[in-house]
Amino acid sequence: MLRPAFLLAPLLLAAHAGAQTLIPLDSRPATRVLPALIAGLRGDGVSVPPAELLGNATRGADPAALTAWLDAQPTDRPLVAALDTFAYGGLVQSRTSPLSAAEALARLAPLRTWAGRTGQPVYAFITLPREPDAVNRARNLAVVRELLGWAREGVFRELHVTWDDALPGSPAPAEGAALAQEAPANVRVYPGADEVLSLLVARALAPAEKTVRVEYSDPARATQVIRYEGIPLLQSAVNHARAGSFRVVESGPADLTLYVYNGGDPRQAAVRISGLVRGGPVAVADVAQVNLGNARLWRDLATLRQHANLRSLAAWGTPGNNLGTALAHARLTLEGADPLRQDALLAREYANDVIYSAEVRAALRRAIPEAELNTPAGQARLLELARDFFPLRVGLTYRLEDASLPWGRSFEWDFTLEGR
Repeated sequence: MLRPAFLLAPLLLAAHAGAQTLIPLDSRPATRVLPALIAGLRGDGVSVPPAELLGNATRGADPAALTAWLDAQPTDRPLVAALDTFAYGGLVQSRTSPLSAAEALARLAPLRTWAGRTGQPVYAFITLPREPDAVNRARNLAVVRELLGWAREGVFRELHVTWDDALPGSPAPAEGAALAQEAPANVRVYPGADEVLSLLVARALAPAEKTVRVEYSDPARATQVIRYEGIPLLQSAVNHARAGSFRVVESGPADLTLYVYNGGDPRQAAVRISGLVRGGPVAVADVAQVNLGNARLWRDLATLRQHANLRSLAAWGTPGNNLGTALAHARLTLEGADPLRQDALLAREYANDVIYSAEVRAALRRAIPEAELNTPAGQARLLELARDFFPLRVGLTYRLEDASLPWGRSFEWDFTLEGR
């Protein structure tokens, strides 16, 4: 019997030789656990801070404790880091922190020190906050502009400046365009947030460029501006591909095919994906709805037994979240993945992105008021409802062992699968 929970064993609190160190955006599973599992696909050790050192919805990360943790980690690998975690305490806090630009930059100084002390490359990102939550955009922009200078000096091997949840009227796309005009060559600017650490894992661990061909279930709709990014889906796919060590090709052979389900007949899409899998590596990003996988598409793929043959799948978040995590995971598989780890990660993605997003979350909201979820009764009801959708067969067959709501809300869950 295999317990895929072993995949979290490398996420150690203490340093060990040869581990890849990640500083996540906050403590959510999508930003902390998923990037670490992608980084560990080949069996390498991965060090991430314990969840209690990272920010959540109400409390930011402690920069002094985080610095102490970082100083105890190995220094023989690149560092992959979310800069908002140090500067403000996390993504949520980046929108409302009262800190001045000078104070935020002082919190980032340990990363600059780390780069100089170790000589290792640093792959980092920082976000432009979403509206209307941001209380001091001028401060955030001033910090980003200073970090462009750090990138120009070589403190960062790469710096990604991304914008978070840009609804119509958000100033972030215009801010990003202006920053791109003044950015050095080692800076990328594009919409994104929760998926970016995973993309930087791909950049750090698989920097050699591979090719990807992108196919859409509804090509005409792919030209439309997508929610939360302020750009067309076509451009978002190109942005995320480039950020994850891919070059998009329009035709001919490619190292990977990314199939983007953006609407239309899900049964026809499942048949098409099945055909593509027979021709080479395929990843699937389901972006037709935000935070919600298409249950019919995934049921048909499971019936065809093709979900187990994908390189990656994503349906959990915004279009950019799904494109980025699907591409990052797939990019690491092209370097060679441990078969058990790959199967367990596909199972986790399916359990989270399909079973939870399309089935369990809605059932949980019907059963328990949102205000009562962060209680023992709410957590117990989650496990009871979720177990009805298991066992899950991928390569192995997985049973749900445990489940929780780490932020006390229904948007995300964490869970343990046991495979045999």
